[in-house]
Amino acid sequence: MADKSSQGEPKPEAQFAKRIDPTKEALTREQLQFIRQVELAQWKKKSVKLRGRNVATGLAIGAVVLGIYGYTFYSVSQERVMEEIDEEARAAKLQAPKTGAN
Repeated sequence: MADKSSQGEPKPEAQFAKRIDPTKEALTREQLQFIRQVELAQWKKKSVKLRGRNVATGLAIGAVVLGIYGYTFYSVSQERVMEEIDEEARAAKLQAPKTGAN
């Protein structure tokens, strides 16, 4: 809706950020330079957010990788302990006196 002035007449709508196609419209060198300047400013503004997201994503991926790496070492060390227990059980079984149940 248009705003009404004190006399009751509607104000003309202001044009903001009218979309144009630079390939179809004849633009001056200054206009093209201004477009590039605005696009560069928008890109810089967005790159700060993207950099933060990239850092957070990298840290999350790194944490997952380190977790998997640590779990692998933990499970391998558990396997060694189980192997040692099995070897001790075999040795104890060989040293135990033979009975009819063995």
